[in-house]
Amino acid sequence: MVEERFWTKSYDEHVKPTLEYPKKGLGELIVESISQFLEKPACYFMNRTMSFKELLDCAQRFATFLQKNGIKKGDVVAINIPNSPQFLITHLGTQIAGAVSSGCSPLLSAEEIAYQLNDSNAKVIVTLDIIYAKVLRKILDDVPNLEIIIPTNISEYMGFSKFKVFLGKLLKKIPSGKVKPWPGKNVTKFQEVMQTAIDMKPVSIDFENDLCVLQYTGGTTGRPKGTELTHKNIVSNMVQFNNWLNLELGSGTTLSAFPYFHIAGLLVCDQSLYMAFSQILIANPRDTDHLIKEFIERKPTIVANVPTLYGMIISNPKHKEIPKETLDRVVAYVSGAAPFPVESIREFEEAMQAQNKVLEVYGMTETSPLLTANPMYGQKKIGIVGLPFPDTDIRLVNLDTGEPVRIGERGEIVCKGPQVTKGYHNKPEATAKTIIDGWFHTGDVGVFDENGYLKIVDRVKDMVNVSGYKVYSVHVEDVLTEHPAIELCAIVGVKDPKRPGSEIVKAYVQLKEDIPLTEEIKEDIKKYAAEHLSKYENPKIWEFREELPLTTVGKVLKRKLREEA
Repeated sequence: MVEERFWTKSYDEHVKPTLEYPKKGLGELIVESISQFLEKPACYFMNRTMSFKELLDCAQRFATFLQKNGIKKGDVVAINIPNSPQFLITHLGTQIAGAVSSGCSPLLSAEEIAYQLNDSNAKVIVTLDIIYAKVLRKILDDVPNLEIIIPTNISEYMGFSKFKVFLGKLLKKIPSGKVKPWPGKNVTKFQEVMQTAIDMKPVSIDFENDLCVLQYTGGTTGRPKGTELTHKNIVSNMVQFNNWLNLELGSGTTLSAFPYFHIAGLLVCDQSLYMAFSQILIANPRDTDHLIKEFIERKPTIVANVPTLYGMIISNPKHKEIPKETLDRVVAYVSGAAPFPVESIREFEEAMQAQNKVLEVYGMTETSPLLTANPMYGQKKIGIVGLPFPDTDIRLVNLDTGEPVRIGERGEIVCKGPQVTKGYHNKPEATAKTIIDGWFHTGDVGVFDENGYLKIVDRVKDMVNVSGYKVYSVHVEDVLTEHPAIELCAIVGVKDPKRPGSEIVKAYVQLKEDIPLTEEIKEDIKKYAAEHLSKYENPKIWEFREELPLTTVGKVLKRKLREEA
């Protein structure tokens, strides 16, 4: 029998095995925190600095507007904008008003937005004016519960001159759309909302049960599910991570290109507000020139990104312009949302002088999102997602029997903790399949070492069955990405026509930018695979592509590849 919470012996000295959680709503906690640092910059965005005082003022105006327009505790506000001051204002204002924040990707199609608005029963959406003009207007008659639409333009909180903004819109570098009324809907521009006189009514929050965030999963397994995250879930995870990081309140600056409409980005947003850290807002993660420029100018303390973006940063030669003293200020590069191959971590550490600074974490939407992290100061094991958080229980169970496995054996990761969701919105069957006897079944396969460090081996659905042998796709991908020519790869199983019930291993490969796709390169990669993988793991089908499809946070979209295969 595995000892309960045996991983606590590997904690940093400052980490407590069990914590006390303030039984307050997210909005109240953030307001308490930032009120101590009103003159400090809350965020930097496109040549503009916004103080915590201004952010709080704007958020209170937003909250007042919601309340004056009939929005009550528990009503859903969809936030359909990229990382920007408007996101911070909307999210914090929603929480102050006692409503529920629900991230909604600006990249969704009209049909996908309609599905999410209807499923969540959203009463309000904050969106870009171009999305309102080009996308939302197609579906407004199909979302009867939506009452209020608040369009904004990305330029409204930029620090550029009016002429430069005008020119940007004219040249379509700043997308914009006309805002016209719609019958039966309250369409109010964001800047008009900001004219609302502050007059909020206090809202009593039930810490244990009231919804804080309704976060939709990425939809990698079909229709996205709305994950219900209470104030207890979100606040507990913030307190856990804050305890883990051990950083002084108001002492730092965060740089992240995680989209805030995604749960990983929302954690960065909430954590930064809770710790009164300044945030460097990145609206376009693919613009690494801009990201590196902001890095140099703003000198971040914490950087948080998906592994693919870390790879993009060091692929841009401009990263070499970041001064050593600026790199030295970074205490941790947090990496999550997708596996970070060992070889890629080593490359990043060398390029950014970041030895022992890559802090791999693990979690998911349903866990608010974090379950584990590598120690802040202690031993970080490369390619390992670290130790479970305080007050978090994790078991590994046999995929067939559900019985706990021994240390060193693979099993499905199941978990309990104050950060774990109570279930899916309006989907009792999906909830019952996932939460069994109080344990949340993650669908991930992991293995513990004797010190409590967890390694993710695969997703249950990503394992390939080759004549009864289990092929762990993450392992094969890790091996292949050690080849110097490979940037990204994905392993999927395709049906074996000769053996019913068996699969064939297929590899999708994306080469590094400067590597030409030649027959010699292909043969070299196949030879490398044959030498480093067992016979049943070695891909029998290879497909080389210029780009692999990615989700909004940089995960390879395996569902799409499986469908194609």
